[in-house]
Amino acid sequence: MLKDEKSLHVLYPYNDMENYIEQVMKFIQDGITAGEYTILVENDRLFPLIHKELSKRLKNDQMKFIHFVNNFDFYCSSGSYHPPAIEEYFNKMVQPYVENKISFRSWAHVEWATIEEPLDIIEEFERIVDEAVNQLSFPLICAYSELKMPAHLEKILLETHPYILIGDEIIVSDRYLPAPSIK
Repeated sequence: MLKDEKSLHVLYPYNDMENYIEQVMKFIQDGITAGEYTILVENDRLFPLIHKELSKRLKNDQMKFIHFVNNFDFYCSSGSYHPPAIEEYFNKMVQPYVENKISFRSWAHVEWATIEEPLDIIEEFERIVDEAVNQLSFPLICAYSELKMPAHLEKILLETHPYILIGDEIIVSDRYLPAPSIK
């Protein structure tokens, strides 16, 4: 799926749970083949299904390459969707990989209870993540339900992700707008 690329920040607008789970499987299996650990930021409903399927496809020693993080804990570690708190949680989570020069990738299932979340917060967070992907040189797929993606959110997500996963193909987003460098 990702071949040898690092520094990939990919939007995955999914609309079918069966395909979603299959994409997660491919992402993790490709990572293991490449010798990379996978940080899987997922909800408590889907993780058991994903874990069960992975158990069928992987050996026990390969399962050790997967680090599960509850997506509610990840995105709401401060009690709400707060980008600086999420960034701090993320930095603590990846610190052992970075310090020990261990290759990793991440799959993040992004969910929230209502779409009324301030969209500027989502944009701010995606910009922070885009910078982290480039600084730390790792592939990240951000999965958002297409069914819960109104046009104004879709616009923000397409502008903050340089790549999009459509089917089994990662394409370059022609709507991506890199954030201005802050030095």
